[in-house]
Amino acid sequence: MRRMRRAAGSVRGAPLFEPEGDGPPHAGRPLAARMRPRDLGEFVGQDHIVGSGRVLRRAIEAGHLPSFILWGPPGTGKTTLAAIAARHAGARFVPISAVSAGVADLRRVIEDARRTRAGTGERTVLFIDEIHRFNKAQQDVVLPHVEEGDIVLIGATTENPSFEVISALLSRSRVYVLRPLADEQVRAIVRRAVADERGLGGSAVLEPGAEDALVNVANGDARVALNALELATDATAAGPDGVRRVGIEAVRDALQRRTLLYDRAGDQHYDTISAFVKSIRGSDPDAGLYWLMRMIDAGEDPMFIARRLVILAAEDVGLADPQALVLASAAQQAVHLIGLPEGWFPLAEATVYLALASKSDSLKAAAGRLADDIERTRAEPVPLHLRNAVTGLMRQLGYGQGYRYAHDAPGHFDPEEVFLPDGLAGREYYAPTEIGAEADLKRRLEDLRRSVRSAGRARTGRTGGSPPGSG
Repeated sequence: MRRMRRAAGSVRGAPLFEPEGDGPPHAGRPLAARMRPRDLGEFVGQDHIVGSGRVLRRAIEAGHLPSFILWGPPGTGKTTLAAIAARHAGARFVPISAVSAGVADLRRVIEDARRTRAGTGERTVLFIDEIHRFNKAQQDVVLPHVEEGDIVLIGATTENPSFEVISALLSRSRVYVLRPLADEQVRAIVRRAVADERGLGGSAVLEPGAEDALVNVANGDARVALNALELATDATAAGPDGVRRVGIEAVRDALQRRTLLYDRAGDQHYDTISAFVKSIRGSDPDAGLYWLMRMIDAGEDPMFIARRLVILAAEDVGLADPQALVLASAAQQAVHLIGLPEGWFPLAEATVYLALASKSDSLKAAAGRLADDIERTRAEPVPLHLRNAVTGLMRQLGYGQGYRYAHDAPGHFDPEEVFLPDGLAGREYYAPTEIGAEADLKRRLEDLRRSVRSAGRARTGRTGGSPPGSG
């Protein structure tokens, strides 16, 4: 009969126990699972939160665990750090995944934790992986038990907790941000896996260039590096001495391409498009093309990118180069017509053109001034002389009376005509720059406004009045 050691609680099929006694203790487990650090001494990376003297490290080493959220990309040690923290605190570690668990699972784990605490005083660390996948109602279930101390909550998420975790839980937890591992940190993890008895135990070596390729493929994700190492090793035949010499081609075959930190609905989606837009706004075509390729390579919807270029052309280039909006709109239509991969070219063309175009945000500034006036002033009626008199009654009420037809005036402009309501007379919202094509617009506008000031604007528009007499 095999002896079983209690390792952790579980939900819906996750193992509650690890085998102990007969056979290798890690037999059949993936390399990444076998090499999971057992304590902070083996933990690699995240020195900014668990380095010597850091608050979280001191709390873990003292066994005093607050509830906290670990936010970071995959393969940076969120689950491992949670397990180490629970072990140092002498607490039960109960991991569940928000992908598969529900409210009933949460209530069962919490009730078990309350009984354990009441019976033995032992605390329970409830580790919720992918906590951002729990909706508000599910997160609300946990809240009172965090407050009462029935459980210590450690959540892990790849999404911004500001948007994905309810504010009540956030106010009772500390958020720690984990960073992608540096290449040298991934390299250290790979070398340990090759040499350690829990890993390959010296049964394989990485040939020159293979280690660099493995680190490059990982893109800061230790799990990706170890999975690729394991697959490449399994695909490599042992030599006469029993050692597998893993070459660069085996590594490349194990994982065909670099893992990109990107998803089309989360932080990477918004962060990358933000970098793209700001690069173009900042007139850097090289950075613009880089972020464009990052998005295309990660599978972003090309029409989303095209729409952002159209917006940028109007918002940030504006009338400094009116051709920008034409070209961006043409790129959007071209991508819609031809799709990818050829759609890359019109997107790239628009990216470079907009980056190098003269920039003006005069229309954005005008929008702000307009919004202020619309918010703070009364919504005055349209002046009567600007209204179309399409019925006899409207003509009797004065609609259209006194309107001055612009084309009848010299230069097709009548400086004495008014178009704003009386309460906004003289307001100037559009302030053109002296950049690019907008400089010509500025000169034209200054001439027009000068003519208006010279005319004195003696006339104002009627916005109301008594209806004609009936008798």
